[in-house]
Amino acid sequence: MDVGIFMEFPRPKGATDAQVFDRAFKIIDLAESSGLHSVWLAELHFEPEQSVLSSPVVVAAAAASRTQRLRIGLAVAVLPLYNPLRLAEDVATLDHIAGGRIDFGVGRSAAPRGYIGMNIPYAESRQRFSECLQVIQKAWTHDTFSHHGQFYHYDDVRVVPRPFQQPHPPIRIATNSPGTYLFSGKAGIPIFLSVRGVRSQLVEHVASYCEAWESAGHPGKPHLSLRIPVYVHEDRRRALEDPKASAMNFYRQLIETVGTPIPSLSDEENRERAERGQRLRSITYDDILKTDLAYGTPDEVTEKLLELKETFNLSCVIAEPNFGRLIPQDKELASLQLFAEKVAPKL
Repeated sequence: MDVGIFMEFPRPKGATDAQVFDRAFKIIDLAESSGLHSVWLAELHFEPEQSVLSSPVVVAAAAASRTQRLRIGLAVAVLPLYNPLRLAEDVATLDHIAGGRIDFGVGRSAAPRGYIGMNIPYAESRQRFSECLQVIQKAWTHDTFSHHGQFYHYDDVRVVPRPFQQPHPPIRIATNSPGTYLFSGKAGIPIFLSVRGVRSQLVEHVASYCEAWESAGHPGKPHLSLRIPVYVHEDRRRALEDPKASAMNFYRQLIETVGTPIPSLSDEENRERAERGQRLRSITYDDILKTDLAYGTPDEVTEKLLELKETFNLSCVIAEPNFGRLIPQDKELASLQLFAEKVAPKL
C-alpha cells in the first residue's frame, strides 16, 4: 500500500507568507528523504488566516524541482473554478517538469468561499465539475477536438504539451456525496475517502462505488485512497493531548464551511448543510478519536490503519500531519518522522 501525506500550508498566528512556505517545504523535504511515496497539495482560496495554498499547480512545480522520487498530487484541484483548457495545459506542463510524477486529484469542495470570491454559483458546481473534467480528458487524449456544453465552448483546439504520462496523469476524485461515488464508479476513476463520523455510511458508499465500477465493466480493482489525520508519539498521553486543540479547531471551522446555508442552493441542500452543522456542534474529542483520527503510539496507529486498509481494501493512505493547522512545527515534524520510520513500513 502506498503511503503519502496531505498538506494545506497552514498559517500559524503571526507568521508571514514567506515563513509558511519555508515551513511547508521542510515537510516536503522530509517526505522525500524519509521514503514516503507521495505528497498531496490542497487548494484553498480567500482564507488568509488559515492557509497560503491557493495555487497548488505552481507549488507542485516547485516541489517537483526539489525532489527526485516523490510523487506529487493535487488534493484537490477545484475544477469548477478553472478554465479547463488552461488547467489541462498547466497540469500537462507540470507532468513534464516532474518527469511523470504527478497525480491529478479533482473535486468540487464543500467550501463556498472560493465560489463566492470568484463569482461562480455554488449551485452550478456539480455540472461545472463534470463538464470541466470531460473537457480536460478530451484535451489530453485527442490531437484536436471541439466541445459544446452548458458552460464551455471550443472549436478545433489542440492542447500542448501532451502529458508526460500517457494517456495522462492518474485522475482521482474526492468523494463526499452518494452521487459522486456512483459517478466515479461508473467512470472507472479512483477516489479519495475521508473518515468522517459514521463508519457504516462510508462502508455503504464504498460498496456502491465498487458495484458501479464492476457493473460498468472496468478492468482491475477499484483504487481507493484514504485521507486521515495522523499523529504519532511514543508516549500515548502526548499522542492524544498534543494535537487535541488543533483537531477541535478543525471542527469549529468546519461548521462554518459545511453548515452555513448558501443562497444559491435548494432548500433541501441547505437543510442537509444545516443538519451537518448541528451534528458538528455536538461532537467531542472522544467521538472523533474513535472514528476520524489515527492518533497514538506507533503500534496503535499502525493497527488502526491496517484495520482501515482491510475494511476498505485501500490502495493508499494519505496521512494529514497537521489536522486543524495548529500543531507547532517541531511536534509536526517529530510525529511525521516517527510515522515514516515506524508506521509506514508496516503498511
